[in-house]
Amino acid sequence: MLASLSIVAGALCAVPASAQVRIKDIASFEGVRENQLVGYGLVVGLNGSGDSLNGSPFTKKSIEGMLERLGVGNLSGDAIKTKNTAAVMVTAKLPPFARRGSTIDVTVSSLGNASSLRGGTLIVTPLVGADGDIYAVGQGPISVAGYSAKGNAASIVDGVPTVARIENGAIVEKEINFELNSLNSVRLSLREPDFTTASRVAGVINDKLGHHTAEMLDPSTIEVRANGKYGVPEMLAMIENLPVTPDTVAKVVIDEKSGTIVIGSKVRIDQVAISQGGLTVKVKESYAVSQPKPISIGQTVVVPETSVQVEERSTKFSLLNGGDVSLQDLVDGLNAIGVGARQTISILQAIKAAGALHADLEII
Repeated sequence: MLASLSIVAGALCAVPASAQVRIKDIASFEGVRENQLVGYGLVVGLNGSGDSLNGSPFTKKSIEGMLERLGVGNLSGDAIKTKNTAAVMVTAKLPPFARRGSTIDVTVSSLGNASSLRGGTLIVTPLVGADGDIYAVGQGPISVAGYSAKGNAASIVDGVPTVARIENGAIVEKEINFELNSLNSVRLSLREPDFTTASRVAGVINDKLGHHTAEMLDPSTIEVRANGKYGVPEMLAMIENLPVTPDTVAKVVIDEKSGTIVIGSKVRIDQVAISQGGLTVKVKESYAVSQPKPISIGQTVVVPETSVQVEERSTKFSLLNGGDVSLQDLVDGLNAIGVGARQTISILQAIKAAGALHADLEII
């Protein structure tokens, strides 16, 4: 039976079709976004689980360069044999309007062949943006969620011990120059482009701030002009919490690997009859032993026996009437003929091929 499908469909049907959401939940504001930062550094203090310098030559070069900058020179490559250091890539996201001196979280990922970063400390690592400028500097003890342990004959690994995080592990050193107050207008970008949704967003904003304040430029962009009464920051604060009813495309999403089916509430189908049935052929092989009678000339032989059974399941039809069949009608019809998730996928594909399913069918 379609237990999982019924749960998904029931949850969707329980939500009103005209559910409202805040504008901030379906749109982003131009210029208000995160920026990606990346850096290369060293983690020290590992308990013998760091990079092997022969297998990670870049780690050896980094150690030599670091020691030279700290005044420890005249070291040959052969003199460095530590196993407590690992080369890592450090990544972070610079939040919008992050000010100098504020802190951000960083993620530390092993670059060499270190087995674990547990117990290590990241030393000063500059984090650069796409323009090559340094926007933050990271340093501090790292926290690893996974662990690894091994003996002579067995080992165990849980999680990923070569990836770690440092909460508030980087300090912002440079701000991104962007002043909202200097703008005369700002654009909203819908995360799911749609003409109807964009028109509704513009209408809700105009009702709140006045006529001609907002204008739909395309299915994903709405431009909002400052009207002189409010500055752009105050205007965005009022806009982001306005409720709006988004429109959605009718879609059926199928994951064939797991048998998961998600059907949108706007899916409609034409009048269609669905059947599910067929033949089941069972072939059973067995062997019997044939022996000659006592005091007779003969030979014991093995005789194969084959049993073939044919079972025909009665074909059941479920008729979905009307040209405006809803999601619940579709699910009830599929449940009525007792098919499973795999069979449901084939049925939905067949209905789509017949031209009766008015929705996008997406298979992932």
